[in-house]
Amino acid sequence: MEIKGEAKLVRIFIGESDLVHHKTLYETIVEEAKKFHLAGATVYKGVMGFGKDSRIHTSKILRLSEDMPIVIEIVDEVEKIEKFLPILHDLFETAKCGGLITLEKVEVIKYVTGK
Repeated sequence: MEIKGEAKLVRIFIGESDLVHHKTLYETIVEEAKKFHLAGATVYKGVMGFGKDSRIHTSKILRLSEDMPIVIEIVDEVEKIEKFLPILHDLFETAKCGGLITLEKVEVIKYVTGK
């Protein structure tokens, strides 16, 4: 598989404790991206953040949160990402959680697959 030139980056902001069918939403999103044969997905765990409710989540020891911010990034060809967006929408609806999904154009300089 080769991706070069214009592509799309979908960035998903959710909480660590968001669940869909008793499984974390971030794991489910990554597994669905893999099933959809997207180029790859990366999950980042934030150390501090807040969302719509303006409640601060932090990893400080005295204010340990069990719902840290999670960011998932997925980059692939424009068409493949656009076809994946309804799956994300359905996962959010099923999870009944808050969150944010953004989409932006990116230019892939180099994409190398493993052996």
